[in-house]
Amino acid sequence: MSKRPATVLAAAVLVGLQGLVAVGGGVFVGVETALGLAVDPVSAIGVTVLALAGGAGMLVVARGLLLGDARSRAPAVLTQLFCLPVAWSLWQSEQPLIAVPLGVVAVAALVLVLSPPSTAWLARDFEREDA
Repeated sequence: MSKRPATVLAAAVLVGLQGLVAVGGGVFVGVETALGLAVDPVSAIGVTVLALAGGAGMLVVARGLLLGDARSRAPAVLTQLFCLPVAWSLWQSEQPLIAVPLGVVAVAALVLVLSPPSTAWLARDFEREDA
């Protein structure tokens, strides 16, 4: 099973999109802070750094999924598990335009990364080591 399954490709795309959105949010907050528009500049700088670092990390995880690196699976799953309570909190804060897409993407990415074809393809290196 050397050909990358569609489930892994779709999961990598979703994780990559999440990474791009996080980086975009970090850039947006950073620019606002630099222009003096942030209400709390210290917090805004922290949000900028975390969003840029987290987004870059998600892009690395997406690349790892595409390359078949089994070590990318755990951070991809963990990221989605963190996104679900955030989506729920946004839903309760009456922010459905953000909550629904975030929740849908998180559930979809979880299903795709944990699907049997993804699991088998990402675990293929471990099978070869045992032989």
